[in-house]
Amino acid sequence: MLAAVPFADPWRFQANVEVYLLVAFLIGAYVYMVRVIGPGAVASGTPVVTRRNVICFCGAMMLLFAASTWPIHQIGEEYLYSVHMLQHMMLSYLMPPLVLLATPEWLLRVLVGNGRAYRAVCFAARPVIAGIAFNVIVMVTHIPGVVNASTTNGALHYALHLLVVLSAVLMWMPVVGPFKELHMGYAGKMIYLFLQSVVPTVPAAWLTFAEGAVYSHYGNQPVRVWGLSVTNDQQLAGAIMKLAGGMYLWSIVIFMFFRRFARGWREENTYRRVGNVTS
Repeated sequence: MLAAVPFADPWRFQANVEVYLLVAFLIGAYVYMVRVIGPGAVASGTPVVTRRNVICFCGAMMLLFAASTWPIHQIGEEYLYSVHMLQHMMLSYLMPPLVLLATPEWLLRVLVGNGRAYRAVCFAARPVIAGIAFNVIVMVTHIPGVVNASTTNGALHYALHLLVVLSAVLMWMPVVGPFKELHMGYAGKMIYLFLQSVVPTVPAAWLTFAEGAVYSHYGNQPVRVWGLSVTNDQQLAGAIMKLAGGMYLWSIVIFMFFRRFARGWREENTYRRVGNVTS
């Protein structure tokens, strides 16, 4: 009975001071770079940051804060694997592209320079390398032994989250990164993002059709949040991973398709006269 005491109230507020400090540091660093370093890093008359940069940065910080603090962090770490999966989706699919869109090109060039760090980023951000690394980490973070150990080892837990975020940033770099020289063409980006939705099918199917608790930590909780059974929790986690993640990536692919190809089709098939018509 004593072991169940910490889990008696799933909605008990728990502070995450380290996350508060991290978010505060990132905001302070961004403001410092934009206000102090930025004016000397861009050409005269060129804006240091755009409105889109600022909006994306605010969105990224809100996602980081929401995914890493109460209640998502506590519920996902202690009770429901489906919430843990939602947390990973926020940190790998939603936040990284916003981080990259929030970063102007000059800022990343100031941070990595033109030497070894730049070459390392270029190498790690190659589509094949970045895509494989990201999906390997996705698979590793779903191994039962790793998941069970991370729920009781704070250092391992945060290390895994750091790996997920860093690999996701590199995975998104060829799509929306500040360095245009690393970008693929539109067709390449669409194929690349579609492939990113294929690999998660394996752990998602495993979670959906598994009999019994895949992760003993989540199967041994004396309190079931929202009345979800272990099986329903795992099935919901699989749905979040495959359906929600897949729909998100496919939506981006569809948007890119119409942005790139539908525009040309509309121009080629319009009846509107362009220019002056002489008799």
